[in-house]
Amino acid sequence: AEAWELRMFQMVNAAFVAGLIGNVDQFRHAIERIDPAAYLSDGYFGRWLGGLETLLVEREVIRTAELNDRVEELGGAVSRIAARPSATPDRVAYPPGGRHGQRPILAAPLYQPGQRVRALSRGLAGHTRLPQYARGRDGIIVAWHDGWVYPDSNAHGLGEYPQHLYTVCFEGKELWGEDAEPGIRVHLDLFEPYLEPVVPDQPEQDEP
Repeated sequence: AEAWELRMFQMVNAAFVAGLIGNVDQFRHAIERIDPAAYLSDGYFGRWLGGLETLLVEREVIRTAELNDRVEELGGAVSRIAARPSATPDRVAYPPGGRHGQRPILAAPLYQPGQRVRALSRGLAGHTRLPQYARGRDGIIVAWHDGWVYPDSNAHGLGEYPQHLYTVCFEGKELWGEDAEPGIRVHLDLFEPYLEPVVPDQPEQDEP
């Protein structure tokens, strides 16, 4: 790793400890909101930098003007600011956090290992851990992990709302069609609200 990447790792962890980042879901959502060009070109820790800048501006730790001044000071070394802090309607109160995400849950799981399920095909608003390429695709549950903090609510300051978490195995051909590399399988950890049961096809009944 380069020296600046190590510093970036330390800065983000320090921000968690200081309560400036409420939880990992809020940080992931901040990364998703950075400048699209920066997301594609700035690399893993470059995206971390953009996400951290976004949250620090939203928490009023630094001002956008300070970022602009710093970019101007560095000149050609920086071509853009990745951060895109939210306007008032989308901003959330970031509670101190940073603890482990597993939580007790009273409701019984809807699914069991070995059961075939389908990932929801519709889009989900805001932050989600359901990848686009898996939506509407069938897979087999291979593990159940009890209750975990639900990222879709937690990222927006709406509460933890623990949900059952499953590991679902998808065949490569199911995800990418006949062009998929033979023998490829993808395992995704997916929350219960992302899934629906696959109902087996019923045999056609002969007319009486």
